[in-house]
Amino acid sequence: MKILIDQNISQRILPLQQPYFDNLDHLKYVGLTDAADYDIFMFARAKGYQAIITLHDDFMKLINQFHEPPKIIWVRTGNISTRVLSNILANKIETIREFIQDTDFDIYEVFRP
Repeated sequence: MKILIDQNISQRILPLQQPYFDNLDHLKYVGLTDAADYDIFMFARAKGYQAIITLHDDFMKLINQFHEPPKIIWVRTGNISTRVLSNILANKIETIREFIQDTDFDIYEVFRP
């Protein structure tokens, strides 16, 4: 899975999530810090990212307007630590993999257990 993490999630999550994702990048490391959501979405599409993980609903309008790819993994956990978020994502990795492969859905909402 090729996944891009939005700037509203700390880049410190990368090493915590590397065991679960084949190819994981953060906006900070691809030169898109403070880029507009449209530019991020189109970058992800052009570079073959299957999904963007984000904490905000900013990408919902873009996915509705332009459709996938990329899909959106919308984390709706409220304010939590990077480690807690990493654990939540790790516990949902199989569901995330299924979501990436599913052709019926383009938004997956992640809630705190």
